[in-house]
Amino acid sequence: MDAVLLALAAVWGAATGLLIPRAAYRFAVDPEEPWRTACPAGHPLTGPARGWLGPARCAPCAAPGPESAGPAAPVAGTPAPEPQATAAPGPETPSPGDPAPEAPGPHTPAPEPRTTDTPTPPAYAPTTLAPLVTVLACVALAAATGARPELVGWLALAPVAVLLAVVDRRVHRLPDPLTLPLAAAAVLLLGGAALLPGHAGSWTAGLLGGLALGGFYLLLFLINPNGMGFGDVKLALALGVALGWYGWTVLFVGGFAGFLFGAAYGLALVLLRRAGRRTGIPFGPFMIAGALAGVLLGALAG
Repeated sequence: MDAVLLALAAVWGAATGLLIPRAAYRFAVDPEEPWRTACPAGHPLTGPARGWLGPARCAPCAAPGPESAGPAAPVAGTPAPEPQATAAPGPETPSPGDPAPEAPGPHTPAPEPRTTDTPTPPAYAPTTLAPLVTVLACVALAAATGARPELVGWLALAPVAVLLAVVDRRVHRLPDPLTLPLAAAAVLLLGGAALLPGHAGSWTAGLLGGLALGGFYLLLFLINPNGMGFGDVKLALALGVALGWYGWTVLFVGGFAGFLFGAAYGLALVLLRRAGRRTGIPFGPFMIAGALAGVLLGALAG
């Protein structure tokens, strides 16, 4: 039974994780810009849910054809073309008697680089690890939780959490269409799990945990708006509900782990001289990683 549960969790993680790259590409825009509706090559993104669900590349870009193919490679066995004869001196070709062309000097503009008409294949931002991370997270949650009702909630929330981490890492933004529904889904899914026998948490404690962690992040935002984004406050609501499900100890451990992971990452960047002390870092991925660690500990202890 455990092996079947882990296999189902892995399949779910793979199926949902493969949908993350396109959604992350569409959501990863600045606050003033609308969500993307076309791929980098300009093709409209179509498919289920108005193009939000689908593979990373759109159908025209994924299909082999003249638009996506590069320069043709020589076929084996085909004789090489004969070299062309040198053109006779003309108006653009200097004859032997003409003076040599003037060497480029400091004021002579450099020739412009030659360009080709071969289109560049569309490239999405790197999200190759997102499906793998989703699979690992789902399998870890299934292994720690077992066949308890709240596992359905964890598996449903995990892909959205990974998507939020990817978007925040790219553009330092946690979109409202993801954070607010995530909090509502956590409340509803865990509320349903609380009605079933065999659960190992408390729905009331989850609601209080969401209010507590969200209120704490709201206080940090009010104290230092430049150091804490309001998107982090909204994300804290959902994470607080998930952590509070297993009690106040798990809520404290998961919340503290997020700050610990973020501080360790920031310190590593400073030591590697890739960032300064005031360099902003996306905090959402570390909040989510800390919450995942707390939920795993709570599930194992439940």
